[in-house]
Amino acid sequence: MKVLLFGATGSIGSAISEELTARGHEVTGVSRSTLSQPAPDESHRTHHVGDASNPDSVAALAAHHDAVVSAVSSGHPASLAEAASGLVRGLRKAGVRRLLVVGGAGTLEAAPGLRLVDTPEFPEPYKPTAYAQAAALAVFHTVEDIDWTYLSPAVVIKPGARTGRYRLGADHVLTDNDGNSTISIPDFALALADELDRPTALQQRITVAY
Repeated sequence: MKVLLFGATGSIGSAISEELTARGHEVTGVSRSTLSQPAPDESHRTHHVGDASNPDSVAALAAHHDAVVSAVSSGHPASLAEAASGLVRGLRKAGVRRLLVVGGAGTLEAAPGLRLVDTPEFPEPYKPTAYAQAAALAVFHTVEDIDWTYLSPAVVIKPGARTGRYRLGADHVLTDNDGNSTISIPDFALALADELDRPTALQQRITVAY
């Protein structure tokens, strides 16, 4: 497939690009600014400057692609909901139906009806981003004409090995037998690529953890 990837230069975006390219997909990366020079393993991929919150920019870049992946960083938290709207409107203009979005863990439920971001233990500095991610997810939940999938990582997502294993959940935090909720960036990228290749959660949010 021809895949347009917003946020391609970030740590998660780079891992997604690597995973998709290894599978034979043609990846077009998009970032907010030009690259001074591509990394050695990125030299065979195409990069463009674009803005996920601008529908016209999204439409122009997404044209002739089979799917769009958004791994944009939070930046200014308010921009997450704007990016969600811009992506949806831009994909409609471009006639592209498939969209995969990297979200956050704060909107997952720690208990029935209790989001992680609303628990007393949730770090205060991360709350603005988590609430912005909730607003972005709310945008996608209103969309019925785009085949979107919103992927929330585990509570802790960090660099690590590509083990080739992961578990999928829905709206609740996934933990292991010791109560930890973790996933490596390469295994998260693996899960996203699997969802692109073999869709199981169209117009749904899923979570990825060990």
